[in-house]
Amino acid sequence: MIQREHIGTAQVPDGAELKLYRHDRDFMIVLGHNELMSSRMSGSEVALAVESLARLGGKKDAKLLIGGYGMGFTLRAALAALGPQAEIMVAELVPEIIEWARGPMADLAAGCLDDRRVTLRMGDVSDAIAMARREMPGGYDAILLDVDNGPDGLVRYENGRIYSSRGLRAARDALAPGGVLAVWSAAPDPRFTRRLEEAGFAVEEIVVRARTNGKGPRHLIWFARPD
Repeated sequence: MIQREHIGTAQVPDGAELKLYRHDRDFMIVLGHNELMSSRMSGSEVALAVESLARLGGKKDAKLLIGGYGMGFTLRAALAALGPQAEIMVAELVPEIIEWARGPMADLAAGCLDDRRVTLRMGDVSDAIAMARREMPGGYDAILLDVDNGPDGLVRYENGRIYSSRGLRAARDALAPGGVLAVWSAAPDPRFTRRLEEAGFAVEEIVVRARTNGKGPRHLIWFARPD
């Protein structure tokens, strides 16, 4: 039997400890006994990009903000669908996540972070949202959030500010006209749906399977557009 191999450990700033494991050809990022992400389960992360772009009408030169990088499934799906004039800002808080992408998971990353359409910003995505009007004049066509385990949070207490009423209003202000805020979650959260609506969004929810073959756990994505 192939044993799971511990590859690396990362301390989330002001948060929990993450561990990277490899099992045969698969990678897992784990918090305690919780598997936060796995290379075997990319379906909902891919859908976060694909479904967001569909709601932009297939706009090829879209300007996106993705927070955070994870294992890069959302970023790679966006790059595959977008044209050469697109711009993507990736905000990642944990340096080791990027080190792992360029190191032991380089084959999985497939060079996506070096694509000329991509700008990597190390830091909290809420800071990138706050700087949107300066860094992305006209706003982002889409802001894609896959931070922590969703609005309920597991990894870092401070992540809650992204999903707070104030954080959601900041995201709304950072969007271009007709833009969409997409939020990934491991589970439903009716209180967060109400918070989105109270922040001035029209909200759509879809359930997506974790695996690309339509199997695995059910995850949720909110798509929110300013009213």
